[in-house]
Amino acid sequence: FILEDGKYVCGWAVEKMYKSMFNVVNPDMIVERYGADTLRLYEMFLGPVEQSKPWDTNGIDGCHRFLKKFWSQAIAADDITSTPTAEELKSLHKLIKKVSQDIEHFSYNTSISAFMICLSELSQLKCHNREIFKTFTVLLAPFAPHVAEELWEIYGGEGSVCDARWPEYNEAYLVESQVQLTISFNGKARFQMAFAADADENTIRETVLADEKSQRYIEGKQVVKVIVVKGRIVNVVVK
Repeated sequence: FILEDGKYVCGWAVEKMYKSMFNVVNPDMIVERYGADTLRLYEMFLGPVEQSKPWDTNGIDGCHRFLKKFWSQAIAADDITSTPTAEELKSLHKLIKKVSQDIEHFSYNTSISAFMICLSELSQLKCHNREIFKTFTVLLAPFAPHVAEELWEIYGGEGSVCDARWPEYNEAYLVESQVQLTISFNGKARFQMAFAADADENTIRETVLADEKSQRYIEGKQVVKVIVVKGRIVNVVVK
């Protein structure tokens, strides 16, 4: 205890779990409240497996919310006939590539971050395609096997999800069709514009100068030059 202003307050320190320190957390209590999959995810989400990490249950809610959100969206995925959109396939195949590489390097914490990002992207796309979520479920199985197994059965998968073939990513789905370029005038960023990924510099220059938003910055001035930094920025120099 620490004495402050005549009162005893409880101090704290980051320590490894030891019975002698009376700081051991009973996993049964965590499982009872959040479920085994949440505990499993959170332990991997804390950081690289080879490093020591302080135990703090304040962050476990994030993993629990992710699993609940995934379950809700996966159950609602009732589109079994239409073809997934290009955006949905891009998001999914980014996840396949990331998780496949992370597992080989035991980087489980970054895989879980990738799951969360992908689910958020699919939510924004209002994805209801069952094949997308079925593949997502296979990827999630090593991390949250109980949730994945339940969904696999609901989806009518054969056998156990643990025996399902691991997905392979397709680079064709990862190719960027568009790029966002920052448009600046005399070095000051003003707005962004989308261009086809293979657009040439002349097309970019002409499009920027013809855009209505550009007129307010070049009206009554002389355009000295237009500098295009591929994939990043377009700088219009005026005087």
